[in-house]
Amino acid sequence: MRIPIRSSARRLMALLGATALATAGLATVATPAQAAVSCQVTYTKAWDNGSGFGANITITNTGDPLTSWSLKWTWSGNQGGIQGWSANYSQSGQNVTATNLSYNGSLATGASTGIGFNASYSGTNTNPSSFSINGVTCGGTTPTPSLVVSPTSVSVPEGGTATYAVRLSSAPASNVTVTTTAGSGDGNLTVSAGGSLTFTSANWNTNQNVTLAAAEDSDTTNGTRPFTVASSGLTSVTVNATEADNDGTTTQSLVVSPTSVSVSEGSTATFGVRLAVAPSANVTVTTTAGTGDSNLTVSAGGSLTFTPSNWSTVQNVTLAAAEDSDSTAGTRPFTVASSGLTSVTVNATEADNDGGPVTPRADNPYAGAGVYVNPQWRAKAQAEPGGSRIANQPTGVWFDRISALTGNGSPTTGTMGLADHLDQAVIQDAANGSAPMVIQIVVYNLPGRDCAALASNGELGATELPRYKAEYIDVMASILARPAYANLRVVAIIEIDSLPNLVTNVGGRATATVMCDTMLANGGYVQGVGYALNKLGAIPNVYNYIDAAHHGWIGWDDNFGATANMMFSAATASGSTAANVHGFITNTANTSALTEPYVGTITEQLRQTTWIDWNRYNDELTFAQAFRQRLITAGFSSSIGMLIDTSRNGWGSCVQTPCQPTQATRPTAPSTSTDLNTFVNQSRIDRRIHKGNWCNQAGAGLGERPRANPATGIDAYVWIKPPGESDGSSSLIPNDEGKGFDRMCDPTYTGNARNGNSMSGALPNAPVSGHWFSAQFQQLMANAYPPLS
Repeated sequence: MRIPIRSSARRLMALLGATALATAGLATVATPAQAAVSCQVTYTKAWDNGSGFGANITITNTGDPLTSWSLKWTWSGNQGGIQGWSANYSQSGQNVTATNLSYNGSLATGASTGIGFNASYSGTNTNPSSFSINGVTCGGTTPTPSLVVSPTSVSVPEGGTATYAVRLSSAPASNVTVTTTAGSGDGNLTVSAGGSLTFTSANWNTNQNVTLAAAEDSDTTNGTRPFTVASSGLTSVTVNATEADNDGTTTQSLVVSPTSVSVSEGSTATFGVRLAVAPSANVTVTTTAGTGDSNLTVSAGGSLTFTPSNWSTVQNVTLAAAEDSDSTAGTRPFTVASSGLTSVTVNATEADNDGGPVTPRADNPYAGAGVYVNPQWRAKAQAEPGGSRIANQPTGVWFDRISALTGNGSPTTGTMGLADHLDQAVIQDAANGSAPMVIQIVVYNLPGRDCAALASNGELGATELPRYKAEYIDVMASILARPAYANLRVVAIIEIDSLPNLVTNVGGRATATVMCDTMLANGGYVQGVGYALNKLGAIPNVYNYIDAAHHGWIGWDDNFGATANMMFSAATASGSTAANVHGFITNTANTSALTEPYVGTITEQLRQTTWIDWNRYNDELTFAQAFRQRLITAGFSSSIGMLIDTSRNGWGSCVQTPCQPTQATRPTAPSTSTDLNTFVNQSRIDRRIHKGNWCNQAGAGLGERPRANPATGIDAYVWIKPPGESDGSSSLIPNDEGKGFDRMCDPTYTGNARNGNSMSGALPNAPVSGHWFSAQFQQLMANAYPPLS
C-alpha cells in the first residue's frame, strides 16, 4: 500500500534543520547496577514551519552498559504536544522525559539508539541546551560546522570552465556565507560564478557549485592558481586550479583506468581506455597478456581503434578468469600499447572460488547480468492474448507466508517454494553463458504487516516477531546459503509497506492507525527488518534492498528525513549494521510516474497546486535520486544504489477502459493554461485522481522494461510487482491467507484522509491481493508506455 500525507501548514515553509550536540565526560552515579553513566546526545531538528516542528534524537552510551534509560531535557519556550516514536514521552511544564521501550532499553558501551517526535510551539523554538540520561548531564555544546569541498584540485580547459562543490558538515545556528577568492598565480584563472554562497539550516548539506573559468591566451603554459574557500570562524580550504592549455602541442598518451582489476573466477572484469588528445589519424591500441596465471585472458577489446572523433570516448577491454580447480588467486599483467606511445600495464588478479577468498559483492548486481524469469508468472502471461510479448520479462518472486517458502499451492505463490525457484534460476544461469544471474525475491511477512491497510495484512500478529525470525527468516536464510546457489546474485527486497508507516501513520495524525501505533511501540518492524538484514546480509551473494515507499508517500518535508532516519535505525537494529544494506527500492507495486517531463521542475508556485500538494517531488526518478542522498546523510554508504519498480507506471493513453476520470490521453506537451491547477492536470503523465490511490488503478499501463544502470544512482528499473497480480479485492472475499478487504480497492469508495477523501480510482471485479487479475493484465498491456510492439 502507498499512503501520502495531506498538506498542512508545516509544508508551507522550507525544511529547517538544526543540530545540538551534548557530550559528557565520565560521570558516575549510584544505580542499581552501580554503572558509570556517560552519554552523548545529538538533537537534530528535521523541520520547522514556525508553529510546528519535528526532531530526531540519537542517544549514544559512552559509559558502562545500560539496561534501561531515561532521557530528560527542558524547553526554554512553550514547546509541547509531543507525538513521538521509539520512546515513551511525558511532559510537565517545560520538562520532558523520554524513556526506553521494551526493545531499545539495553545499550552496550558505544551503542546508539534513535528516537524522534513532532511537536508544536509559538514564538521562539530554541534547541534544548542540556540533556541527561538516568540523571547524569550530557553536557551542552553546539558543534561548529566545517567546510566540505570536493574536489580540491581541478583542471580548467582554456576557454572553458570547471566546477567544485561546497557544503557544510552540519547544520549552522544561523546563516553562513562562504566566499571563494583567488590567490597569486595565473591571472587567466578566475571565479566566474558562486564566489559567494549562503548556507542555511535548511540547505547546509546541499552541494553548491563554484565555477572557475580559464580565459583564452596565446601562451603554451598550463598556468596554476590557488583559490581559497572561506567563511568567518571556519577553517578555510584551498582549491588548486590548473589551466589545460590549448595553444601548444600536447603529447599524446594512453589513458587507462583502472590499472588494477579483480576478475572473479568464471566471470569477467573490465578496464577503460581512451586517448589524452585528439589524434591526427586513427590510432590502434592493443592489449596483450604477460607472464602469469594463464586462466586470465583478454576476452574482448584486445584491439581498439580511436579516431579524431571518438578519441575521448572510453572503450572497454574485458578480461576473463576461467574456472579451475585450484584455490590460488592467480595474477597476470596485461600491456596496453600503441605504436609510438608509452605503454600502460594493468595488473589482474583472479578472485578464486575454490576455497579462497569470498568474491566481493558487485557494486550493481544487475550490471551485465541476466535476471530470473519466474516460470509460474510466465505461464500465466503466455496464457493471456498478447501476453507472449512480455512473458519473458523478469519479475519479483514474493514470499508472503511461511508456507510459501516450501510451496503452498496458493493462487498467490503457487506450488514452487524458494528452493524450487533457486533451482530454476541455476538452470537459467547455465543457459546464460558467462553472464551472472540475478533472482529477485520479496521478503514480505512482518508481524502486523502493512499496518495501514487491510488488503495485504499477513498471517503474523503484532506480537509474533519470534515466529517471524525462527520460522520465516531463519528458514529463508538457510535455503539461500546452500552452496548450490552460491553463484546466483540474490536481490532481496526487504519488507515493503513497513518502516514508512512508522513515520506517517502514527501518533495522532489524521492518517494514524491503531496497528501502526502498536508496531511503533513494540518495535516489531524495526527489529524484524534489522533481523532480516543481519541474517540475509551474512550470505555473500545476497543483496538487500529496503523498500523506501514513493514520492507520494514520503516526499514532504516532515516525512522525508524522518523516514531516512527510521530506516537507519532499523538497519542498525537486532545486531545488524548499515553495511548489510546494498540499496533501496521505490514505487514497489505502485503507479507513480517515472518522470513528469511536461510539468517540469517543481517550483514554489507549483507546490501549491492540488495535485502536488506541497510535496517536494512529483516523479519517482527525481525522488529516488534525492532520497538516496538523504539516506547517505542518515548514515548509509555512499555506494548504495536505488531500484525503481516500473511494472505499472507507464500511463500510456488509456485505450482500454475503464480509465481515470481525469483525462484518457497521455499528454505530449505542456499545457498552455495559465491556471496552475489546470496546467498541472493537463500536463501530468500520472492520471490518478490522487497520489494516495494505490489499489488496482484504472487506466494504468506497463512502464519502462527492466534494465540496469538507467540513470545516475539507479541500479535498475525492475518489475518487482508482477503485472497481472491484484493489489486487493474490490469486495469482501473470504480467504485463508489473512488478507482482508480494503475499501481503497472498491471503485465506489469515496475515500479517507489518506487520499484526500477522493474516489479510489480502482478497477472493478478484482480478486484477492496476489491472485491473477486478467482484466488488469490486459489493460496494462494495452496502455503500456513505451508501447508494446
